[in-house]
Amino acid sequence: METLPACFWRASNVRGSDLDWLLALPHDKFWCQVIFDETLQKCLDSYLRHAPRKFDVVLDAAPEVSNLQKRLHQNIFLTFLRMSTHKESKDHFITPSVFGEILYNNFLFDIPKILDLCVLFGKGNGALLRKMIENIFTQQPSYFTDLDETVPTILQVFGNILHTCGLQSEGASATPQKLEERVRMTPGDMPLQELADIMLYLCDTTTTLWAFLDVFPPACQTFQKHDFCYRLAAFYELVIPELESTIKKRYQEDCSLLLDLWRRLSHSRKKAVEVFHIFVHHLCLQPILESSCDNIQPFIEEFLQIFTSVLQERRFIRDYDELFPVADDVSLLQQASSNLDETRTSYILHAVESAWDGVQRRRNQNPDPPLPEPAPAVAETSGIKQMDRITKQDHTECAGAMAVIPKVSGVELDSLTSQVKDLLPDLGEGFILACLEEYNYNVERVINNFLEDNLAPNLERLDRMMPRPGKPDPTPLLSSRYNVFQNDEFDVFSKDSVDLSRVQKGKRNDRTTTQSLLNDKRLVTEQRERYSQYSVVVEEVPESSGAAGVYQEEYEDEYDDTYDGNQVGANDADSDDELISRRPFTIPQVLRSKEQEEEEEEEEEEVVEEKEASKDHFVQDPAVLRERAEARRMTFLARKGYKPDNAAAVAGSAKGHGQSRETVQERRKKEASKGARANHNRRTMANRKRNKGMIPS
Repeated sequence: METLPACFWRASNVRGSDLDWLLALPHDKFWCQVIFDETLQKCLDSYLRHAPRKFDVVLDAAPEVSNLQKRLHQNIFLTFLRMSTHKESKDHFITPSVFGEILYNNFLFDIPKILDLCVLFGKGNGALLRKMIENIFTQQPSYFTDLDETVPTILQVFGNILHTCGLQSEGASATPQKLEERVRMTPGDMPLQELADIMLYLCDTTTTLWAFLDVFPPACQTFQKHDFCYRLAAFYELVIPELESTIKKRYQEDCSLLLDLWRRLSHSRKKAVEVFHIFVHHLCLQPILESSCDNIQPFIEEFLQIFTSVLQERRFIRDYDELFPVADDVSLLQQASSNLDETRTSYILHAVESAWDGVQRRRNQNPDPPLPEPAPAVAETSGIKQMDRITKQDHTECAGAMAVIPKVSGVELDSLTSQVKDLLPDLGEGFILACLEEYNYNVERVINNFLEDNLAPNLERLDRMMPRPGKPDPTPLLSSRYNVFQNDEFDVFSKDSVDLSRVQKGKRNDRTTTQSLLNDKRLVTEQRERYSQYSVVVEEVPESSGAAGVYQEEYEDEYDDTYDGNQVGANDADSDDELISRRPFTIPQVLRSKEQEEEEEEEEEEVVEEKEASKDHFVQDPAVLRERAEARRMTFLARKGYKPDNAAAVAGSAKGHGQSRETVQERRKKEASKGARANHNRRTMANRKRNKGMIPS
């Protein structure tokens, strides 16, 4: 028997009979158990998070285990169904407002749980599940707010896939790029297992999103607030072609795994297109069919805006038009309204037709494009033909569940082995079985690849004379079971004896109390000896006669001990304030206002005057006083914007004695600006004409 999913053993702590007992409780006791039993909530959460989806590989299990799992699956759904019902009968009901508060405040339902419920129980229970979710959102509108906050998280999932694949979306260009992110790993460079994880992540996201919107279409309004249709189409256009190209280029690594990934990718593509169609149908087409002619114009405008925003995504438009022809939707709009904008509709139809340029149109099939045929020498070995056959299959079921190729056993396996053995008698049956399993039990491919010496790398390392392994003895159910006590000290199935002293029945009497903690002095006793050593201070260390001789030999006569007994710096007049004082705060000069600068300059002048006044000058020098007065006057005039007269500098000294630098500069300024007032720029215009050659110089 194969190992069961971990969620089965987590949920099996609450047995199927326990859930039967819970569902049989009266109305009041059932709700008390649901609200206050934490183990029940943990069990339900564990099952929703870890239960296998339809695209997961289903392992073979014993019939009794399969029946137990089906019973548990049914009881979990019935438990959630009863939790979402506020009125069971006329006598047993909960007020709708109180019911909404109970669900929301006790976290009995949240958006992740609702998404998991849709993907686990949506198939076959769509109508019942739709009533459940509608009742939850109707009685507690706060869930719409939670859904609005969840949509950015879903968009972040798309961004994570783009980042992992090394692709750059249009909105990511506005974000600064780190230096270490310049070189990113592409899907063609990453390990095969990591590529498989991305495919599973993509398949899980698209399937869950489709299941939720298919069960609860009113959520489309909340999603479209974040421009979800355009972002989904842009994500599709970037990721899908890259992953398809990667699978085609890496066909030689592991054919069976790549076929499984191709199926998952095809399923993800189909679900993404169907999600987009749910938005178009619920937001535009269905209201048009249900409304009168006077109220359909906003929905027509919404339809035109959605398709206009995604026309640049040619691959997405082509795949959508293949499953849901855009021309049929436009024809519906033309029949519903006579005021339809023919220019915009013609532009949309023309863009859809141009998306098919150079591509063979295939209507009413799955949206996968035809794969290119490889060279004849590697046509069968590459596995691309097998992918092409998978592409042409109907994708009504989840691709992941269909991706598991059934194992051949018994008489059928012996027949396939004998067919290969008849043509290749030198091969061992064990090697033949490995080849059949590698090539999905296709005898023709096994023989062809062996004759062309083009076997998979893992088969090249095997011994071609390897015999067929013997059949293992059937393992009893008791020795193959797994639970939380597997191989621990209490596992009685793997040990003959168990330490019964470690087993406690009932409550323990030696519970730790505050008084017992205070009375416990073991830590004090352990630390007492350590800290007792610090209480002994030795003033002088007695020296032995031998040690004194050693110290006398090490004494240095040239050492200057003149200042050893003096306290250098102890009698300085410095105070502690000088060490801890800070310079006063000063406003930077560029931030000062004009009034503040004048006040500071006046204060500085007063300080200077006070210092000068403090000096004992019997008679001050008159020349110094005149210089100070002239400096103060010039400062005052400069502050008022007065410019001094430079006539003296322009006049200069007598001719023939040379002119100073200041005189030359002032004359040049006067010459350049002499026509600014009286001469009306005559000199400037004359120079301009002369430079252009109008006046001979």
